[in-house]
Amino acid sequence: MKTLTKHLKTKQQNGETIFVPYIMAGAQGLDQLESEISLLSDAGASAIELGIPFSDPVADGPVIQAAGLQALQKDVSLEKIIAQLKKIKTTTPLILMTYFNPIFYFGLEKFIQELQETNVKGVIIPDLPFEHQGLLTPLLKYSDVALIPLVALTTPKERIVELVEAGEGFIYAVAVNGVTGIGREYQTSLDEHLAYIQSISDKPVLAGFGISTKEHVERFRQNCAGVIVGSKIVQLLSEGKTKEIELFVKSVI
Repeated sequence: MKTLTKHLKTKQQNGETIFVPYIMAGAQGLDQLESEISLLSDAGASAIELGIPFSDPVADGPVIQAAGLQALQKDVSLEKIIAQLKKIKTTTPLILMTYFNPIFYFGLEKFIQELQETNVKGVIIPDLPFEHQGLLTPLLKYSDVALIPLVALTTPKERIVELVEAGEGFIYAVAVNGVTGIGREYQTSLDEHLAYIQSISDKPVLAGFGISTKEHVERFRQNCAGVIVGSKIVQLLSEGKTKEIELFVKSVI
């Protein structure tokens, strides 16, 4: 069992709320990445998701798109992020959220090899279809990096079973139809959807997209193991409100 799966399953079995904050790597400058990771780790994050800036981020809402553009304007790249992560010491598992193009450009085999020198324990690739995961899975087989699946609201049940069985780390349940962002309306059927995924999964199910309040976390916690929070954290970081981030994380775990 890979480190990320074991780490999060232990938290789930202990009845803890799994909380994974998302930040855009390099939006405030790569020299700030270590302090941002430390802030979230010290506040109690279960794992930390690091976004890789990309010019065509189809799953990202306006807040995260703006942060990605900010990082690109600072000449931040996947190569530079990995180089920085090799220098950062943290006990909190890191997860890269990247589109496939930057990995392909970097080199698939090189990407997995170089992650071994970091504390990256998982990757999320929203534009890599399940049928094409074979491009990466042979390289991941003997690594400690988990390929985390995304399950949409519209995913058919038979497809959910396939994704859950093949996935590692955790199951990322997308809570809305559309892109990330604060202030989303959630369908009433979402609770049943999350409960179904968790009922067939031996790995934690985490809800993500639009989650920004303690009430959201408490709602989703009734039916799955925890949540991923992105836009709210990214927005507060861009405003320099580190204390508010710390207080928010501690209030929901």
